[in-house]
Amino acid sequence: MYASRIRGRKMLLENPARESKFKKELTEKRERRQQEKERKKLGVITRREAKEKGVWKFDEKQMKFDLFVPLHHLWMGYMSELLGLPHPTADPPSSKLIPGSAGMHPKLVKADFHGSMMTVRQSKNPALVNVMGIVIHETENTFKIITRENKVKMIPKRNSIFTFSVPLYSTLPKSHKPEAPFPILSPIEAPKTTVLDSPYIEFELHGNQFCFRAAERAGRKFKHKESIEL
Repeated sequence: MYASRIRGRKMLLENPARESKFKKELTEKRERRQQEKERKKLGVITRREAKEKGVWKFDEKQMKFDLFVPLHHLWMGYMSELLGLPHPTADPPSSKLIPGSAGMHPKLVKADFHGSMMTVRQSKNPALVNVMGIVIHETENTFKIITRENKVKMIPKRNSIFTFSVPLYSTLPKSHKPEAPFPILSPIEAPKTTVLDSPYIEFELHGNQFCFRAAERAGRKFKHKESIEL
């Protein structure tokens, strides 16, 4: 028995030291406190703190479409860099220069839509159809937009199909470098045009499949679906 089962093998005569449950909880608390201190140093606030401070509450004087047009132009510049859009040329547009939609989709589902021009194409609520405006706040289940009539609308993502457009050509200056910040114009300096006033590519967004916060989408894998019901 000894020669066949025990000889030449190492045997532990006692259990290895294990950390107690209390010690693990204490270590986790210390790590959370350290992370909270670092977050406060950076000035980052949580969703609860933002809600308590009224970060997303707008004064009636701020509910002006023209005030958010610079945000929309900033978003177009963000799309230009994210999708690698070409600059306009004197030659007619070529399909070789413009990125294909198959390459755009994986980037768009993880993109930030604050500043985009969003339109409700279909909805189970007929009153929401054709509502269009600039996205000023996105939550897990809603888009908050401001319309050209200076009205703020809260649009639920569920049971709605949206359309949004990205510019066909880059809106960034040719001298712009990837590591440089995007140019930000004031409401007075920014042109009053939107993405719809120049050549653009239109995409559909199915709200039922998009019920995630922007931060959650960045690390999420989306699976292809053959058909999607409203």
